[in-house]
Amino acid sequence: MRMTRRELLIGAGAGALGVLLVSCTPEPKPTPTPTVSPTPLPTTNVPLPAAHMRSAWSTDPFSRGAASYTRVGVQQGTRGTLAEPIQGRVYFAGEATDVDNPGTMRGALHSGQSAAMRLRATVATGERIAVIGAGLAGAMVASELADADIEVTVFEARDRVGGRVHSQLDDEWPLPVQLGSWLLGMDDTTNEHPNFPETVDLTTTLWRSPDGEIDPVSSAPIEKAVAAAQVLPADVALAEALTETGADPEEPALAALLAYLATTAAADADVLSSWFPPEMPADATRAVVGDFSVFVKELLGDAQLTLASPVTRIAYDDAGVSLRLGTGESVSFDRAVVTVPLGVLQRDGIEFNPPLPFAHRGAINAMGMGHIETIWLRYDDEPFWETDAAIWHVVGGEATVRTWINLFPITGENVLVGIVGGAAAEKFAALEENEALGAALTSLESFAPSDAKS
Repeated sequence: MRMTRRELLIGAGAGALGVLLVSCTPEPKPTPTPTVSPTPLPTTNVPLPAAHMRSAWSTDPFSRGAASYTRVGVQQGTRGTLAEPIQGRVYFAGEATDVDNPGTMRGALHSGQSAAMRLRATVATGERIAVIGAGLAGAMVASELADADIEVTVFEARDRVGGRVHSQLDDEWPLPVQLGSWLLGMDDTTNEHPNFPETVDLTTTLWRSPDGEIDPVSSAPIEKAVAAAQVLPADVALAEALTETGADPEEPALAALLAYLATTAAADADVLSSWFPPEMPADATRAVVGDFSVFVKELLGDAQLTLASPVTRIAYDDAGVSLRLGTGESVSFDRAVVTVPLGVLQRDGIEFNPPLPFAHRGAINAMGMGHIETIWLRYDDEPFWETDAAIWHVVGGEATVRTWINLFPITGENVLVGIVGGAAAEKFAALEENEALGAALTSLESFAPSDAKS
């Protein structure tokens, strides 16, 4: 049945407010805890940092995770299904919709370009386009439509732009603290976009067990397992593929490599597809050390930007689109591009009327939303560690954080960044502050001299 524009607007404005949308990264105001005595820090030979800061993607209702991943048994083309426009009115973009580069900044930017290209083939002069989310994908949509004779309005649930890239500026820190996505592969050309923030190359690695330095861990067992699994009649989890080819995912060296993989894949080997495996993180990587917000604002250009404006409901028909905001206000547009994280869509963060087609709902539920968390440590004194390696891996033991970035030899700043992915990241995010700091310091013990004092 055809719905008139007037009925569309009335319907979009009625009812109780839904769960607040999200665009991209988290920073909800923490609720003060009544606990009088904070959890004591463990006794460790790693000195306390002068300052620390960490992300909380896993527990944040404005992201519901850090990045999408391809679950075992799910076709990679499922992402393309989500990207398909609905009735020429509702479009989707974001890293979860990019078939070739899911879970990456490159995928987010490319998805924005793809959505804008589809819009250009459809929109008429003078139309009004709503973009929901001011992260990389939403900003790229606005950038690609900047020279078209249409009006673009970007709605962002947060009070800042950037989404799941977030450069936290603080006078106590000598460089922006990157709480979101910030690492690129050495062959990734994302940083070639105009005004992309400054990057540095991290090219040296160190693998260390409690007994000392060990040889770099080879990715050959994973490559062998994937090759064997891809000729099977059905997809199997990467962990199962490893076991079937004679490898032991619990063996300390391989477990450390899989933990490293989880810091980029956002999920563990027991849920990752072998048919469509994530790209293995390389021995060398590129790190963003500049301010992402400048880049995103440049992309947004002159588009009308409305911050702190979550969208809770999208009503659409062949007459147009109506958005209901968290304030209860309803606004109408000709078309809308939804760039919120997959985790938000999976948790019904936006109500759609009518409901999304079965194909889109199936795609949303089929894919996985994974977890990546970081903790930044700043030291005022000389480094307590005795290596110039930029990327550290912890092998064996009970370390919670097994991957570390040492920024000192590259930037001259006495800063370490711990990264944890998959189920371990979800658990890490749930720790209270002192527990998380204690887990990080304990994870660094094999890099500290025995006479260092906490």
